[in-house]
Amino acid sequence: MTQIVDYELFEVPPRWLFLKLETDDGTAGWGEPILEGRAATVRTAVEELLEGYLLGEDPSRIEDHWQTMYRGGFYRGGPVLMSAIAGIDQALWDIEGKRTDQSVADLLGGPTREHVPVYKKLVPERVDRIPELATDAVDAGYETLKLLTTYQTAPLESGADIDAICEHMSLARDAVGRAVDIGIDLHGHISASMAPRVCARLAADDPAFVEEPVRPEHLRTLDQSATHDIPVAFGERLYSRWEFRPHLEAGRVDIVQPDVSHAGGITEIAKIASMAETYGAQVMPSCSVGPIASAASTQLSHHLPNAVTQPDLGEHYVDAYVDNADELRSENGRVTLPDRPGLGVDVNEAGVRDHAGTGSDWRPPVRRYEDGSFVEW
Repeated sequence: MTQIVDYELFEVPPRWLFLKLETDDGTAGWGEPILEGRAATVRTAVEELLEGYLLGEDPSRIEDHWQTMYRGGFYRGGPVLMSAIAGIDQALWDIEGKRTDQSVADLLGGPTREHVPVYKKLVPERVDRIPELATDAVDAGYETLKLLTTYQTAPLESGADIDAICEHMSLARDAVGRAVDIGIDLHGHISASMAPRVCARLAADDPAFVEEPVRPEHLRTLDQSATHDIPVAFGERLYSRWEFRPHLEAGRVDIVQPDVSHAGGITEIAKIASMAETYGAQVMPSCSVGPIASAASTQLSHHLPNAVTQPDLGEHYVDAYVDNADELRSENGRVTLPDRPGLGVDVNEAGVRDHAGTGSDWRPPVRRYEDGSFVEW
């Protein structure tokens, strides 16, 4: 029986944590067990899980390992534990793929599509840059854009706040027309009482979706009529199928957004997606971290029948950590599966080691309103 015999963890810039999991036959699997701004905390959780449950075990028992890690400690769920499980789970799937010479998508049952469209995230420093950013993205082949509003509203939004948010969407729509899908990410900044009014105004520009119109704890206050028939995308701050279930049952979510490095990994996201399918909901995986997680998202998106799009691969440090970065990048707004087993990512271990421990202590910025009170990032 093949056994898991060793592991290493690498904290690398800009804010990532990589896991290398090794077996006694020399196979190495990679994963990203990270919660942004809490790398050291998740690192400890990964060490506890591996040393408590997985060292010496057969790596192919992926489902059994997931259940043991999730249920074995009595207390379960939450961002730290689920992010730790997620990265370990990615590495186990990577090992299984390499040992059987199959991609993760093949192990899951095979691809359901030849390519996956990716969206381009637009984060304008100034509102007047939106038309240029949107036009450049469309010219590069992207058919879906996601506009992240950096405008910070007051605790209870004024009419001027709502005008400013809607201006972001209107400028993008006017720049690229109606043939391009444009989603808008409100980042949970809008108060529950004002979200219906904001969505009513946004509806005039036909957003493809509105992401996180309110914070996760306030999603229960919204229903379909409150969002004025704009599809609601939600879930990058939800961590298991049990957290998604009540929102799907209530019809509050049209597009689920589990993150492969936060929501229990490949094993759990496949189950979240299957549950979403029974409610007619689509999947748009979130991926706010690095290239290993992005590769895992690509494997999932090619397999899941209700996946619609995924984030484009970021550029920071990717070439330093990955030898086949070009295979992971999109072309003309589409990403395809690399012709490699496992996750399909060829990690440049020397580059990872060179950067490990340097500049990886990122923290979310602390922001304040004009009166000095705390405002969420």
